[in-house]
Amino acid sequence: MSQTHIHDHHGHGHGHHHHHHAGPADTSRLRVALRFALAGLIVLGAVVAACIVMVPAGEAVVVTRFGNPVRVITAPGLAWKLPMPIETTIPVDLRLRTTSTGMQDVGTRDGLRVLVQAYVAWQVPTDPARVTQFLRAVRNAPDEAARQLRSFVGASLHVTASSFDLAELVDTDPHKVRLDEFETRLRDQIAARVLDIYGVTIRAVGIERLSLPAETLAATVARMKAERETVAAERTAEGLRAAAAIRSDAERDARVVVADARAQAAKIEADAQVQAAEIQSKAYRADPALYMMLRSLDTIGAVVGPNTRVILRTDAAPFHVLVEGPPKGDTP
Repeated sequence: MSQTHIHDHHGHGHGHHHHHHAGPADTSRLRVALRFALAGLIVLGAVVAACIVMVPAGEAVVVTRFGNPVRVITAPGLAWKLPMPIETTIPVDLRLRTTSTGMQDVGTRDGLRVLVQAYVAWQVPTDPARVTQFLRAVRNAPDEAARQLRSFVGASLHVTASSFDLAELVDTDPHKVRLDEFETRLRDQIAARVLDIYGVTIRAVGIERLSLPAETLAATVARMKAERETVAAERTAEGLRAAAAIRSDAERDARVVVADARAQAAKIEADAQVQAAEIQSKAYRADPALYMMLRSLDTIGAVVGPNTRVILRTDAAPFHVLVEGPPKGDTP
């Protein structure tokens, strides 16, 4: 019985020893499983990352499947796609751009030359069809699009300038200059065609610089000089007409004033004569002899001047009063 106990004891010890040796194998398998799980997570994360599309503001993303565009994402934020190489993305810049044509030698309607430099503000619209059209037209190369736009606008400048005289583009009078209409016509001429060909929207067209060649400058100066001389002649004529009208009015007013003054003077003189006659009548009635003497003296004063020599009889009227004196008689 003791042997059996010993056997069982040994058996129990042997079994315990066997369990102690099985632990490292299970740990190794667990580590391998963890490694596979971690690798799977990494692969899954990589797949998820490959499927995420980040769309920044001011850009559109064209998703291509095996090289062919299948959809366009224009809303900023995150989007999804199939991983490469099934689907790839192409970013398209939607920001506003400006392109200058450089100085262009163009002819005006009146046969003169002018140097014009225009600028064009353009943008790829958020319309998915236009984004795809732009991608195919210039292979998503904004610089190539700008180069083609410069050539296109330069040709349109020649057509537009031929509809205007030079005086409508360059003049000292700002009311005669039609640059706004020039820019509007230029934009109307290129906007629709550029949209149809390149999928690009024209936001603004303007004249950046405008100058004249030497021969055009001489002709322009001569024209401006002639216009100024015409204006000066018109203003001189207007001044002469105004001066003549002023003189005529002044002469008329002077004649009216003189006539009024003469009428007033005649009236005053007539009133004075009436008053003098009344005074003389009163004086005569008061002393006829004295009155006659005074009248004779007045007559002598009116007839005889400083350089007058008169030889008359002193006993003749009215000089007899100088000798005889006042008549003798009773005074009233």
